[in-house]
Amino acid sequence: MERVTLRIPKEQIEKVERMVETGEFPNRSEAIRAAVREMINEQSETRESTSGKRTWARV
Repeated sequence: MERVTLRIPKEQIEKVERMVETGEFPNRSEAIRAAVREMINEQSETRESTSGKRTWARV
């Protein structure tokens, strides 16, 4: 596994921390990995159903 450094807005990290505290994820890293997996799966599904590209907006 490779290490990646990210800058994420404080409010988003606080939400991730709450998911960890409630037991939804064991730690922040796993929560972020799950989000990346979901994004990749979503992209794959989008490409299969249409040939359009999805753009990601800043939050």
